[in-house]
Amino acid sequence: MIHEVDEGLRLLLNEAGLRDSGVEVVFDAPTRDWSTRRNAPTVSVYLYDIHEDVTRRQTGSAEVHDGDGRVTGRRAPPRWFALTYMVTAWTTRPQDEHRLLSQVLRCLAAVDVLPSRLHTGSLAELGLGVEIDAAGPSTAGVSAADVWSALDGEMKASIDVRVTAPLAGDVRPAGPPVTEGLTVRSAAGTGGAGDEDGRRLRYEGASDPGPRGFTARRARELPPGRRRRGGGSAP
Repeated sequence: MIHEVDEGLRLLLNEAGLRDSGVEVVFDAPTRDWSTRRNAPTVSVYLYDIHEDVTRRQTGSAEVHDGDGRVTGRRAPPRWFALTYMVTAWTTRPQDEHRLLSQVLRCLAAVDVLPSRLHTGSLAELGLGVEIDAAGPSTAGVSAADVWSALDGEMKASIDVRVTAPLAGDVRPAGPPVTEGLTVRSAAGTGGAGDEDGRRLRYEGASDPGPRGFTARRARELPPGRRRRGGGSAP
C-alpha cells in the first residue's frame, strides 16, 4: 500500500506541471550527502512516520464473489494508516526553491483526497478514499528539527503531508457451494457386500416446496379437539 501511495503522490505532482518543468520527484531521504550529489531541480517527498488510525479499525468480514456471483472467500476489513511525508524543494537558489515549494503547496492544498484515477494496485481494488492533509497540525509526534537532526541534513523550509490510506485485509478462501444431496454408503455386512456406489437420500412423496423453498411458513395440523388461537376447533 505504501508504494501505491508514493505513486499516487508522484502522479499528482507531475500533473501539476513539475514534470513539464523538468523537476524530478523523488522519495529519497534528503541527507547531507544526497543534497551534494543532486544536479537538477528536485522535489523530495520523504516518508518519515507511519502509524495506524485505530479509531477506524473494524471487525467482521465481507464476502468476495467471482464473476458468476459465487462466494469464493471472505475479506477482513481494511485497516487505516497515516503516512507522514516531509516535502522539500532543491534548486541552486533559495528563491527558486520557495517558488517550487509554493507550486507544490498549491497542488496539495487543492485536494482533500487523492483522485481515484491515480489509484493503483490494492488502492484501486478497494475503491476507498485516500485522504490528503497538507501543512496541517502535526500528529506524528516528531518535529521537523528532529527529522533533520536524524538525517544529518541542513534544515530548510518543508511541507508536512499526511496521507491516510487503507491497507487491504487478508482474504480467507471459502469452500464451493453445495450442489448435490447427501449420499449414504453402507459397509459390508456378514450377509453380503455393501453398497459401494452408495445411494442418494430422497424424500418419498415430497411435494414442490414452492419458490421460497422449505423455509416458507406452512400451516400445522392440530390434534383433534385442539382450538386454534383466535378461531374454532380443528376439524
